[in-house]
Amino acid sequence: MTSSKNTKALFGIFAMVFVFFVILVVFAYFTMNAFNETSLVQKKSNKAHIGVITVEGVIMDSKDTIEMLQNAEEDKQLQAIILRIDSPGGAVGPTQEIYEEIQRIDKKKPIYASFGSIAASGGYYIGAATRKIWANPGTLTGSIGVIMEFMDLSKLYEFAKVSPQTVKAGRYKDAGNPARALTPEEKDMMDKLIAGVHKQFIGDIMKRRAGKIKGDITELAQGQIFSGESAMEAGLVDSMGSLWTAGRAIHTDLKIKDEFALKFIDKKKKMGFLDLMGSLEESVSKLNFNSLAEMANTKPRLMFK
Repeated sequence: MTSSKNTKALFGIFAMVFVFFVILVVFAYFTMNAFNETSLVQKKSNKAHIGVITVEGVIMDSKDTIEMLQNAEEDKQLQAIILRIDSPGGAVGPTQEIYEEIQRIDKKKPIYASFGSIAASGGYYIGAATRKIWANPGTLTGSIGVIMEFMDLSKLYEFAKVSPQTVKAGRYKDAGNPARALTPEEKDMMDKLIAGVHKQFIGDIMKRRAGKIKGDITELAQGQIFSGESAMEAGLVDSMGSLWTAGRAIHTDLKIKDEFALKFIDKKKKMGFLDLMGSLEESVSKLNFNSLAEMANTKPRLMFK
């Protein structure tokens, strides 16, 4: 009898938890739908012929930006795309992937850039892939360079009486190991790597802006930061103005007959029930483990920053 009561009580608890979870999912579903509907009203999507794709923060992945670029490419109503860039840079590989996709799409649909508060290093790199760049006079611009950082913690390990042991195959495999300093041979290897990627950066800028750069691009690409105004004087930027100034200029240049409006492109969200449950699970997982993963990840990264 007691066992039967315990079973019923346990079942009741599980039922309550399940109902609570379903309510949470349904609430999240309708909240996201309401947000999307509001966004659509603000976009004036029935009138806009110029799409805006926002690139914000450190560039560590290319997938979302490329997906939005492809969505804008397929949108037959859009006659042009503006990349709204507000980024200090990021990882080399994803930045170069975005640059490449901009070049491909621009052959069919013109892509322009509008710089916000900062468009430095990788942020400038993807902006340089576009046809024309607008910046604000005070936009932090440039920082054309490459960096890879290492930490030598050998003295700290010595103080803590810790003796790390490394087993490797390949003499360069543990180059950058924080337990020791780089050897001269490793330092030379890294210098050549950085110099090669820096050359790629400069080369990609010159592919798009060779006739616009004023002065020696090598001297302009020493990692220095320019204001938007100074960047325009050096030919790194074409015009001064906000996103809306750029949009109106493009609207006029393309002779678009309809009223001027911008359509802000968002990443397409899957809104199925199972997709939403998966999204919630992923969010909880990230909340618990992201900071630990970042702390554990001591591998050096090649960065445009």
